[in-house]
Amino acid sequence: QGRVFMASSDDPFRKADELLTLIERNTNAKVILLDFHAEATSEKAALGWYLDGRVTAVLGTHTHVPTSDERLLHRGTAYQTDVGMSGPFDSIIGVETELVLKRFLTGMPGKFEAAKGNPKMCATLISCDGGTGRAHAIQRIMLGE
Repeated sequence: QGRVFMASSDDPFRKADELLTLIERNTNAKVILLDFHAEATSEKAALGWYLDGRVTAVLGTHTHVPTSDERLLHRGTAYQTDVGMSGPFDSIIGVETELVLKRFLTGMPGKFEAAKGNPKMCATLISCDGGTGRAHAIQRIMLGE
């Protein structure tokens, strides 16, 4: 989990190092996908570059909004800042728009309810070499009615 604009947690860079050491020591895994649940795009990008060549993919989540920055980093790691959400697209991060707007306009908390209609499924497709774990293609996907 990221640290910027989120509740305090372990340093994601050091935690990634720790987890990669455990994976290397205890498995023969070459294909490693990292889901980075974080708010700040800069923190997600920094972790992507930090892990470039050490993991197959770094895919950001949390903001619910798909980004169109999917790419292959220089050392073979697939990267996308945020995959997006699966849920109602005509919403504000999956919540009825009127309820979120009311909260922003009044500054008062309120109950959020899931929006309905116009469902979308966001995903990312990564092609990689199973022997090396290096990605060779990444594609953003959004399916809907």
